[in-house]
Amino acid sequence: QVHLVESGGGLVQPGGSLRLSCAASGFTLDYYSIGWFRQAPGKEREGVSCISSNDGSTYYPDSVKGRFTISRDNAKNTVYLQMNSLKPEDTAVYYCAFKWGVVTTTPPQPWEYDYWGQGTQVTVSS
Repeated sequence: QVHLVESGGGLVQPGGSLRLSCAASGFTLDYYSIGWFRQAPGKEREGVSCISSNDGSTYYPDSVKGRFTISRDNAKNTVYLQMNSLKPEDTAVYYCAFKWGVVTTTPPQPWEYDYWGQGTQVTVSS
């Protein structure tokens, strides 16, 4: 049974950092690509990063490039999103998601992903 547990969200001041974690059980990460998405109130869910299963290649939209870093630890079955220099516009619920196989579309599209975390709130405010 697939089970995903996200953690690491919270309230942070502008310019601060957070690291989101997503621990997976019930399947192994080795053959899955990973996406991180976010959804702010009244807005569509958008992909903020992904990492491909085969070569570890990553993608970031311009809005987060240079500030966010996605990583995976297959041994721990855990994925991470390091977020630095946070801005108020980064405020959203963040979700990890997994899809079988390699990344085929960037920016990552929600409908391509099979398993989803429960979401964790990130609020950037002074």
